[in-house]
Amino acid sequence: MKAQPKASHFIDGDYVEDTAGTVIECVYPATGEVIARLHAATPAIVEKAVASAKAAQTEWAKMSPTARGRILYKASQIMRERNRELSELETLDTGKPIQETIVADPTSGADSLEFFGGVAPAALNGEQIPLGGDWAYTKRIPLGVVLGIGAWNYPQQICCWKAAPALVAGNAMVFKPSENTPLGALKIAEILIEAGLPKGLFNVVQGDRDTGPLLVNHPDIAKVTLTGSVPTGRKVAGAAAGQMKHVTMELGGKSPMIVFDDADIESAISGAMLGNFYSSGQICSNGTRVFIQKGIKDKFLARLKERTEAIIMGDPMDEATHLGPLVNKAQQEKVLCYIEKGKAEGATLLTGGGIPNHVSSEGCFVQPTVFADVTDGMTIAREEIFGPVMCVLDFDSEDEVIARANATEFGLAGGVFTADMTRAHRVVDQLEAGTVWINTYNLCPVEIPFGGVKQSGFGRENSLAAIHHFSEIKTVYVGMGPCEAPY
Repeated sequence: MKAQPKASHFIDGDYVEDTAGTVIECVYPATGEVIARLHAATPAIVEKAVASAKAAQTEWAKMSPTARGRILYKASQIMRERNRELSELETLDTGKPIQETIVADPTSGADSLEFFGGVAPAALNGEQIPLGGDWAYTKRIPLGVVLGIGAWNYPQQICCWKAAPALVAGNAMVFKPSENTPLGALKIAEILIEAGLPKGLFNVVQGDRDTGPLLVNHPDIAKVTLTGSVPTGRKVAGAAAGQMKHVTMELGGKSPMIVFDDADIESAISGAMLGNFYSSGQICSNGTRVFIQKGIKDKFLARLKERTEAIIMGDPMDEATHLGPLVNKAQQEKVLCYIEKGKAEGATLLTGGGIPNHVSSEGCFVQPTVFADVTDGMTIAREEIFGPVMCVLDFDSEDEVIARANATEFGLAGGVFTADMTRAHRVVDQLEAGTVWINTYNLCPVEIPFGGVKQSGFGRENSLAAIHHFSEIKTVYVGMGPCEAPY
């Protein structure tokens, strides 16, 4: 099972290699097999990529938004035509089941390219401001060269979420995938060129911790957009801010999901399972603190246990498989350590808690795990685990649960399940989170903004708001008469 690309990097419309860079091994998480070997970008590769982007961006910015959007739309159609091939690559790259990648990964990337390709002509309009005899107008202008830094949980989706609004706004992009999932972005770069994107506007460079600072600190980078952990975000945002660069940070979370006693229990359990086990729990917005009103606790837990134990784990390329491995052995060990902390600190292990017996020992699997009787001070209730571990907490009253839900440094997402719509809106208005759901969870269509507050980041991805984060306003004042001075 191999997925070796032509070369490690994609610059100025073609594959580029520099074997002097550190070797990056791409490992299939289900079996431990090395499926590709790439090289991290050297300083020479970084310079080549940024220079290529800078040279291409000037002419690109002169094109009309409609013309730019037409290219993105064509790329979205190519992605849809090749969805199976791209989904299989995503499964190899991440270990996520093909059942999931075929509906959630390349397709959501294509949605982004299609959406931004279509809305650009209207979204990039300015306004005219009457000032009596004089007047002014505003226009949205591109920032220049944008750096995108991806995460390993949704590599193709994240690549498109960043590239589409950046490109349609008239910018060029240098994109660095996670070293854990380096393959998908290269295929997207190929597709963009095939769709007619001029060379140099979208460059992919591979890298590790040493590569990121070379890109972030490069003087020709005007903006950094990152998806990653809070510690990484703090470092990158600090470095960028020191140079007055624009930033968008989509970081981690420890999001609350509140289930009131009048909720439809089956629906709430579905939301809790999707918000904890989809992508093996490796989703930043997951509702990993599930607050259950005490009156339905026993019924909820009994049915949750039954449904969780019916989840099928196994070969990610088998379309019957629900849950695949974690991205690598380090993440597997991290999650298993959190499970041990949960047990040691007194949480009740309802189900799961270990490595399944029927899968490859070289894989990175962890059983879907549910802890009950979790309290707010426990480690598993405070820290982001990023694995298939659900923490169920009890609550009595609405005011109590809102206060407890907000008692965290994170503020990415949240959810409420209830039949009382007045209460639903009242509660979500008080949750300190950038994105909240009522009677569903983790749906992120490209039409709506996505992003966090507090330590979960700032800026927004998707929707018209994203274009505003990849452009800036220029104001032009037009004097209609002679210019007068008092001297």
